[in-house]
Amino acid sequence: MWCPTCEIKTNEPVCTVCQQKTVEDIEIPIEVYWCNECSTPVIMSRDDVKSCLINNKPVVCPVCSCNMAYLATDIKPVFPEERLLLELLENREIFSLQKANVWAHENKYYIDGKKHIVSLKKFEDADISYLQQGIEANKLKVSYDEFNVQIDRFIKYNRKRFNNIKYEAHEFIKREAGKYQEDNIVLSFSGGKDSTVVADLVIKALGNPYLVHIFGDTTLEFPMTMEYAKRYKASHALADFLTAKNREQIFLDVCKDIGPPARMMRWCCSMFKTGPITRVIYENYRNEQILTFYGIRKHESVSRSKYNRVEKGSESVKIQQQTVAAPIFYWTDIDVWLYIFSEKIDFNDAYRLGYDRVGCWCCPNNNSRAQFLSKIYMPEQAKVWQDFLIDFAKKIGKPDAEEYVNSGKWKARQGGNGLASASDVKIQFTNCTSEEHAKIYKLTKPYSDELINMFVPFGRVAPELGNKLLHEVIVLDIKTNVPILSIQPFSQDGYNYAVKIKTMNVKKHADLQRMAGYQVRKYNACRQCLKCESLCRSGAISIIGDEYHINAEKCVHCKVCVNQKYLAGGCMMDKYLRTK
Repeated sequence: MWCPTCEIKTNEPVCTVCQQKTVEDIEIPIEVYWCNECSTPVIMSRDDVKSCLINNKPVVCPVCSCNMAYLATDIKPVFPEERLLLELLENREIFSLQKANVWAHENKYYIDGKKHIVSLKKFEDADISYLQQGIEANKLKVSYDEFNVQIDRFIKYNRKRFNNIKYEAHEFIKREAGKYQEDNIVLSFSGGKDSTVVADLVIKALGNPYLVHIFGDTTLEFPMTMEYAKRYKASHALADFLTAKNREQIFLDVCKDIGPPARMMRWCCSMFKTGPITRVIYENYRNEQILTFYGIRKHESVSRSKYNRVEKGSESVKIQQQTVAAPIFYWTDIDVWLYIFSEKIDFNDAYRLGYDRVGCWCCPNNNSRAQFLSKIYMPEQAKVWQDFLIDFAKKIGKPDAEEYVNSGKWKARQGGNGLASASDVKIQFTNCTSEEHAKIYKLTKPYSDELINMFVPFGRVAPELGNKLLHEVIVLDIKTNVPILSIQPFSQDGYNYAVKIKTMNVKKHADLQRMAGYQVRKYNACRQCLKCESLCRSGAISIIGDEYHINAEKCVHCKVCVNQKYLAGGCMMDKYLRTK
């Protein structure tokens, strides 16, 4: 055990010095040191480093015993293809870096143990055409001979770290998998390095090559990701490989309607990833709870650092039907690469080109360096996206559209300012003057059975009890069978279409009316983002054609789909289209 506050090892569950809860050894942060004699990075536990410093001892190489120097908290390998790009970018002699030992972290390169920073301006000002020509002319001459020697040395010097993280991950996997039936264990496979490592760990830990893999094809994958997914599937022929894909929506069309996704408004995740995966899970497991092993890591971002290694039924679990477990939760980038190299695993070729992550190629979370790489290796797609963003910026009234896009300001946009679709999320109503606890809501389309169906979560929808002349529908409390809602089409000045909703026989009329308003918002603004499908544990919610549908026989009336805790504003479009 280890105390993260005092940074000392202990055998106690609570630190005897500061009385704080201790953690597993795997959670101890690491630091990367460089041995000049051996010319290789060495992963050191921060606890071991601190012990050396306290005792006035140098940090020494585990193989040659020479003094080592601190390098970084984390690094990734720089493959020969990326080295060629760096040579061209900095006008170095071609292949001058092929024999050097090169690692990197963000825009910092470490060449033979010495830090070298490449400014973001250099990426921005680069001559893309020149780089493309240089890569094309030299790519067949790129050699892995020296790189492979360097990696073999890296593996040898970090064997202890590899054994520790592999053993701990196997024990974690076996412990969590033991709580579920084997048929209810799933691997989330994205085609990235993290999910690749997790899949390999789980298959080997459980000795089961037949495990179900779910691949989320967002339609925005790197071409290299699709190629790798095919290779992976072919090399894991015994596995059940399921693909989740939104076949109804076209990403660019949705962008034109509600604007491109931004860092705080990534509607694309729900619509093109989580939603389709939810459908695949429900089709194969119905209402059964499953255990999904995935490649989330604590060190990837601030938001992910707040996750737990195992999550079940919390707000951070995007698909409520699954418990998620992260075997490599405490690993760093260098740990992941150590495992890949040690186990000789095939991986996505995008990393060879210099990409740090290989999710959606146009994700707003991608840094400017990733955009730079896409201009080189995916020029057609990059141009289409750039042109769209500039057109969008003009559409919403940005005075300097190109600067707005090139500076990355579009990634920080919030709400639907400047978009016609923004009006759809505004709940417009008037209080009924003739009936208490009744509101008349404006609709963006004619009153229909689709709207009535949205009130299934509130209770039993009973059209037979309403006033037929008024086309009234009554909703009964599911437990008491007492009427709680009256719904009917209405004619209202200033509203082309309207509905009157009255609450009855309840103590908190305002709360019930607010949730009713959420359903009106859904009816007006639904863009089939599939978030509601992902929230519903019973699989009662689905998008059929262009209509939102709730199966009354499956609905358990938990009201999660109208609860602000899970769905602020009752509809995700409220978050994406709300204006100031």
